[in-house]
Amino acid sequence: MISYWHNPRCSKSRAGLALLEENGAQVEVRKYLENAPSTDELRTVLGKLGINAIDMMRTGEKQFKELGLTKTSPADELITAMAENPILIERPLAIAGDKAAIGRPPENLLTLI
Repeated sequence: MISYWHNPRCSKSRAGLALLEENGAQVEVRKYLENAPSTDELRTVLGKLGINAIDMMRTGEKQFKELGLTKTSPADELITAMAENPILIERPLAIAGDKAAIGRPPENLLTLI
């Protein structure tokens, strides 16, 4: 089962979901803007991705600048910001077992199948 953090208004997120389903994946959709992940969940996913917090963020979002965040902000501050403002989380994001992938491009998600 793949847990899919989805924003239905995002074309990349819709494309990633369609790609997974077309390839036979069992997908559990989580509308993360309505059901935001906790800081613990974010830390777990970052570990599965093997990346830094800043690399899982949408730094071009207005809220990123409004919150006074920078690309050199401490990881704890970035993780808290994502938990409190899930629009800052890069999308789409999929998790399967001990692996995760960011669907940019959507084909990255196929590594989880």
